[in-house]
Amino acid sequence: MATLGLIGSGNIGSTLARLAVDAGLDVVLSNSRAPQTLSDLVGELGPRARAATTAQAAAAGDWVVVTIPVGAIGTVPREPLAGKTVIDTGNYYAPRDGTIPELGTRQLTDSEILQRHLAEAHVVKAFNNIHYKHLRVLPRPAGAADRTALPIAGNDPGAKKHTAELLSLLGYDCVDMGPLTESWRSQLGTPAFCAPYAATKDDRYRTQPAAPAPAAEIRATLASARR
Repeated sequence: MATLGLIGSGNIGSTLARLAVDAGLDVVLSNSRAPQTLSDLVGELGPRARAATTAQAAAAGDWVVVTIPVGAIGTVPREPLAGKTVIDTGNYYAPRDGTIPELGTRQLTDSEILQRHLAEAHVVKAFNNIHYKHLRVLPRPAGAADRTALPIAGNDPGAKKHTAELLSLLGYDCVDMGPLTESWRSQLGTPAFCAPYAATKDDRYRTQPAAPAPAAEIRATLASARR
């Protein structure tokens, strides 16, 4: 059985873990503290889930999701991720992450920073533009008329295909934004960020029920993004 490794088990990480278990995947969770701090979540998820160190989660995953603050990218283990598809959910937020000059001047995207750190891995941006509560309730079977789409970006076509396979297993279609240089189109402050997945389709998304967002809607929001 395929395994999803998680480096970071906060709101997005734990939600992805739940979706993965629902889809029949094994899950290995980790965080910045210690495996035993995840015992309650592992107990809730059941026998398909276990907790480990970040290096162990990285080694175990067929896909590995990095879902940590951008300022903590330097803590991600390199060696066990060589050759793997690494899915980055990050959004740079300077008050939390500190000043990162290349992001402040828009020379790079945060996923390019992660790709530079993980030179031997294949980084794909995904799951960064949807509120975790909406992520949990919007999965639909393949072919469903109300299936929601999430954007992805990456430099390696094989890794993007691999990521799209995971999204489909979890209940989502995907829209390809292009290379990592284009991943800004789905980030904080853009039309594609969180609002499309809320009933009101606006910045009140945190307090609103979820609503499906098909691929055509997501393509339109990505195309309308301006820097």
